[in-house]
Amino acid sequence: MNEQHRYFLELAYKGTAYHGWQVQENAHTVQAELNKALSTLLRRDVETMGSGRTDTGVHAMQQFVHFDHHEKLEPQNFLKRVNALLPSDIACYRLLPVKNEAHTRFDALWRSYEYHVTLRKNPFSEEQAWYCFYKLDVDKMNRAAELLLSHTDFECFSKVKTSVNNFRCEIKTARWEQNSESLIFHITANRFLRGMVRAIVGTLVMVGTGKLDLVGFQEVLSSQNRRKAGSSAPAHGLFLSRITYPEDIFI
Repeated sequence: MNEQHRYFLELAYKGTAYHGWQVQENAHTVQAELNKALSTLLRRDVETMGSGRTDTGVHAMQQFVHFDHHEKLEPQNFLKRVNALLPSDIACYRLLPVKNEAHTRFDALWRSYEYHVTLRKNPFSEEQAWYCFYKLDVDKMNRAAELLLSHTDFECFSKVKTSVNNFRCEIKTARWEQNSESLIFHITANRFLRGMVRAIVGTLVMVGTGKLDLVGFQEVLSSQNRRKAGSSAPAHGLFLSRITYPEDIFI
């Protein structure tokens, strides 16, 4: 009997054309495209396990999946061949051998997202940034973002119909970076709830436009009520940007 080998595969994708990451019936998904390419290359049915889901239209600068194979794979040749089978909006970057019990979802220590905002109409970022044509007070948005770090229950930013055991998350960083014509919101946490980042961004933009002050933002955080928070920011500005794993799972 051949020995099983487990691999982590790092990939990136533009989510515009997909109904999110996860395989689902009668829908075009990133995971389905990846599974198809891997199955063709390895000449058997391959099912991947991702580090987490992204919703329809959301992008990933860094996503990881794991899968098992009965033979050792040579990374450079494997990556060249799998990329040739994938559509142009999905790319694989690294194939990493890991211990057999390693798990892309359960072993992730931290997950990071970026949300991109453009402050002027830009035809080149139409599918990858939210165009906000109103003036935003970025300093006030950053002061509000700091308040996220002292909270652990984020039910107020979770989709209402979701089957999770709890709404607790540990947020390590949350800040806005301003460039001349754009903003990027950076957020890192041990886990995220469904729709959480887009709801946070939408509510922080309310702070930036003066529709919500810092006291009001604190009240939203304490409310545990999604209806108290702002509307979700559009999906196309959101990127899964980084996933951090413990070093000892890699071979």
